[in-house]
Amino acid sequence: MGGLAPADAAGRYRRPAGAFTTLPPLPANAATAGSHVLIVGRSCPWAHRAWLVHSLRGLSGSIDLLVVEPDPAAGRWRFVEPFEGCHTLAELYRRSGGDRRRSATVPALWSRQEQRILVNESARLIELLDLWPTALEAPRLAPETQLEAIDHWRHRFQDDVNDGVYRCGFARNQAAYDEAESALFRALEDADQALLEQERRGEAWLCGPEPSLADVVLFPTLIRLELVYAPLFGCSRLPLGQLPALGRWRARFFALAGVSDTCCPEAWRADYFGALFPLHPSGIVPAGPDLSRLVNSQLVL
Repeated sequence: MGGLAPADAAGRYRRPAGAFTTLPPLPANAATAGSHVLIVGRSCPWAHRAWLVHSLRGLSGSIDLLVVEPDPAAGRWRFVEPFEGCHTLAELYRRSGGDRRRSATVPALWSRQEQRILVNESARLIELLDLWPTALEAPRLAPETQLEAIDHWRHRFQDDVNDGVYRCGFARNQAAYDEAESALFRALEDADQALLEQERRGEAWLCGPEPSLADVVLFPTLIRLELVYAPLFGCSRLPLGQLPALGRWRARFFALAGVSDTCCPEAWRADYFGALFPLHPSGIVPAGPDLSRLVNSQLVL
């Protein structure tokens, strides 16, 4: 598990640092059609959040979307067709000056003009995409008036939920698992309570009347919960049905225009169950429920 799941001395999983983590300035040619390419993988939750912002803000006119495929045997992402003369994402990273000691991960934003990756850290990338000019004047996902609340939830979810499910699955010992699992479900229970209070005020989202980056960063983890993280990572203390406001929130987000197109349950199951050998040695990919039926069964109008 060493290469798959780096850990600290206490056995707690620690997500490796990315290669291009600094928030770059908004490119001068950001509005130019096809000037940039957003590279994502279907099964990666970090790429999923960038894909969601790309979809919700209608950025397809200026940022092309390119989906890479996993190569589990080699432990890398590969292009279906050569891209910029590269067959793997690792080659594109090296061309951009990426450290050879670090893995080439998605998402990544490629500049065709500069011929390099601008940013790869998903938290910074979604901030950049939220500033990106749009033809239809799409609403911002991190408006100044809600920024304090959005930042609070983003930090909480990043630590306890987004990384938290991996800390459960890749824990090296019982104590590390117990710590991560408790933090995960405390965060989900707190989010459920906050959403219940929002519903009482007539608001559907975590930080106000419209979806925000706080909702965006939670969704990729919650949409994979029953299909992947509960059975494979041991994140099964509470079914989402016992967190009803959170279940309703997930159904509302899934129903937003374009969101379901970013959800690929077959790829999730194949990549998680088929590739994470230390956690699932048989490599058998289990059947799963229909995603739309699963999500909408928890929606109470």
